[in-house]
Amino acid sequence: MNDNALITVTDLKKHYNGGTVKALDGINCRIKKGEKVVIIGPSGSGKSTLLRSLNLLEIPTSGSIVFDGEEITSKKANINKHRQKMGMVFQHFNLFPNMNIIRNMTLAPTKILGKNKDEADAKAIELLTRVGLADRAEAYPQQLSGGQKQRIAIVRALCMEPDVMLFDEPTSALDPEMVGEVLDVMKSLAMQGMTMVVVTHEMGFAKEVADRVIFMDEGVIVEEGTPYEIFNNPQSDRLKSFLSKVLV
Repeated sequence: MNDNALITVTDLKKHYNGGTVKALDGINCRIKKGEKVVIIGPSGSGKSTLLRSLNLLEIPTSGSIVFDGEEITSKKANINKHRQKMGMVFQHFNLFPNMNIIRNMTLAPTKILGKNKDEADAKAIELLTRVGLADRAEAYPQQLSGGQKQRIAIVRALCMEPDVMLFDEPTSALDPEMVGEVLDVMKSLAMQGMTMVVVTHEMGFAKEVADRVIFMDEGVIVEEGTPYEIFNNPQSDRLKSFLSKVLV
């Protein structure tokens, strides 16, 4: 069953207010190693709740998540150990304002992975160079644009050498002209074979990069398929209605 699945989600539920609000209502999905999965859907459909549940930032009401062969929803699981292998990028950059960029990037690798400073610095500079920001290593977050901060947030997550990258609407807080530079970094990551799960409103990115697109509404997966199947041949009325509003 879990032959090449990096993440297997089974009957995942997240209910609030004693079950009156069903943010997730029985999600089943598998994410294979190297796969790029993009989750789309209207606001309030459960996309971000699902993504945040994958590394237990949201604790599910019931159901199970198996990551790299281990059930992380089990009480015995060491979730901090598993989180080290899951890079997470949010809408807001969550950089430490009192630290320069290179310190932001090397803090976790030195403290958690036990890397020495020289090794961590070298990796950070290599990643900064990859996203065109090596000259900003000594800058502080407040000296950077939103697009630069988000590119830093992505490579900071990569410093931990994760097995999967989770992106929660990474461009939604950016000015429109900065969106492209962040999407370019994500595309290049996809081309290098990184396993990625992306919640986004950027339909062009979904069409171009995804191996599989998942459409969610009201806490359930309504439809999933290749970008061609989802965008060119939607089956459900709900997906057709959604696409008619977002594809202009």
